[in-house]
Amino acid sequence: MNLGGFKNKEVVVDLTSGTIDYRSINEEDAKKYIGGRGLGVKYVLDNGPEVEPLSPENLLCIMTGPVTGSRSSMSGRLCVVTKSPLTGTVSDSHMGGWTAARLKWAGIDNILVKGKSDKPVYLYIENGNAELRDASNLWGTSTRAFIKAMKDEHGEQDLSVMTIGQAGENTVRFASFINEHDRAAGRGGTAAVAGYKKLKAIVIKAAQKGNMPVAKLENEYKEANKKAVKAILDGGLTAPNKGGLSVYGTNVLTNLINEVGALPTKNSQLTHWEHAEKHSGEYVNTHLRIANNTCHACPVGCKIEVEVKDGKYKTRVESIEFESAWSLGSNCLLSDAEAISYLIDRCNEYGIDTIELGHAFSVTMEAYEKGLISEELIWGDADSMIELTRKIAYREGFGGVLAEGPARATASWGAPELSMSVKGQSIPAYDPRGIQGIGLGYATSNRGACHLRGYTVASEIAGIPEPTDRLKPEGKGELLKVFQDMLAFSDSMNICKFSSFSENAEHYAEQYSAMTGIPMTAEDVMKAGERIYNLERYYNNLAGFNKREDDFLPKRFTEEPASGNSAGSVSRMDIMLEEYYQVRGWEDGLVPEAKLRELGIIDPEFKQTV
Repeated sequence: MNLGGFKNKEVVVDLTSGTIDYRSINEEDAKKYIGGRGLGVKYVLDNGPEVEPLSPENLLCIMTGPVTGSRSSMSGRLCVVTKSPLTGTVSDSHMGGWTAARLKWAGIDNILVKGKSDKPVYLYIENGNAELRDASNLWGTSTRAFIKAMKDEHGEQDLSVMTIGQAGENTVRFASFINEHDRAAGRGGTAAVAGYKKLKAIVIKAAQKGNMPVAKLENEYKEANKKAVKAILDGGLTAPNKGGLSVYGTNVLTNLINEVGALPTKNSQLTHWEHAEKHSGEYVNTHLRIANNTCHACPVGCKIEVEVKDGKYKTRVESIEFESAWSLGSNCLLSDAEAISYLIDRCNEYGIDTIELGHAFSVTMEAYEKGLISEELIWGDADSMIELTRKIAYREGFGGVLAEGPARATASWGAPELSMSVKGQSIPAYDPRGIQGIGLGYATSNRGACHLRGYTVASEIAGIPEPTDRLKPEGKGELLKVFQDMLAFSDSMNICKFSSFSENAEHYAEQYSAMTGIPMTAEDVMKAGERIYNLERYYNNLAGFNKREDDFLPKRFTEEPASGNSAGSVSRMDIMLEEYYQVRGWEDGLVPEAKLRELGIIDPEFKQTV
């Protein structure tokens, strides 16, 4: 392989036989799909879209990108790609911290896992070598207990651990990987796939010194990185110690989104809540914050560490993210930031996606309130929520019903309309009635409802790169495509999405070109992102998601008007989806053969079978 940035080494693990092999990376695939998310999706597609998510045949990919572990700002992201047990779609979930960088420093680009072990194991990596080790005596432990055991055994210095907790072990369909810095690969239930396979963790021992990726064009890379760093330092949101992300963390958004009337409240029955300020970034900064933490090569430091010093919610955790605070807070009418902190701590201990968990609570609360189920859960009842979290992690009693995910749970109650989900995955913290473009993004996201596939909120709320009317549906198809393609590329470079608040396609192109030695323009960046987004859509088409109805929102958003400063608005999916399909060149959600050929996803002779 002749590309800079890559170590050109993948670990291939067969858990059924207990064997480990090594292979190089196909250079043409790396050029076409970049790395990280894009290359991982290619591997999962090649493995076959017909596999059952919870089966030995499903492939679990731990992926880095060409700049991972380098001097590039925000290059500490790790990507987990698999077929999701929550949605049945292809899914990628990302975590920050230092795990990705350390994997690259260990001489490994990616880890590909198939099969199923007959006993719990963990994968240990050091000096470019990997081995499976027995984890039987640690099966059943929390994420933090396992991490401590690994630090005791291998030493804290130069060690990274990404592990599953009890939720992953018990195949909760929204279980998360957690690493030693409370960073989570949260969405899509990737940890349930690991739990099914009896893979407890990946443990990496590697130092930075002498092991960082080598740029093909070192002088050009220094200049490209210098420009990118300047953009971040000068950015309105990303400026260290000045920008909103640095001062308040992602929770800087709570008051802003609530004020415009786009904060989904009480299971999206409302879009504004008068008590949301009590779990906002400003409140947390004043009352609970004790430190700002960061990930590899990131000057922003958006991770706000908090501490509740006494009382029944005593805890110390990173951090009260916007999504977590909203899902467990306003979504459930819980305003107590200390209780929310404790709930987040429990999620990190068990390895549970906070977004999906909050929806599990809110659908239960609404269903009980309407007399649809007998299991009692009252709005804002923090102590009952904490206990139910434990039951979900262990699939105990009613917790086992919710462990299947809110979409499956509400369907079993005969009330699927209570689940605010797309393709089985629940929405994040932006109500699509108050921010039209993000609703289209939820509907057309390839991994189920998600704001991170195409963050139109940047334009519709923050005016980045230019402002658009948040309540106007026209033009949102074109806007969304730009965001989706751009972020597909950054996820494949494996660089933090927050970089896009300050960097643009030209910054990405210059860094990629200098690192790999492959010339790339801003237009090439967008074309690569388009290829990756269509590759994912093609996978989903083959997996059975090939109808217009798969790309739509719950009726609550299209028929029940918003409140607050978005009062009267509904999501205009009827206008936006048609425009989006035209912009994408899709036919009712199906990627036609001509588009697949145009993007080089299939050979000219290939005949589509969807």
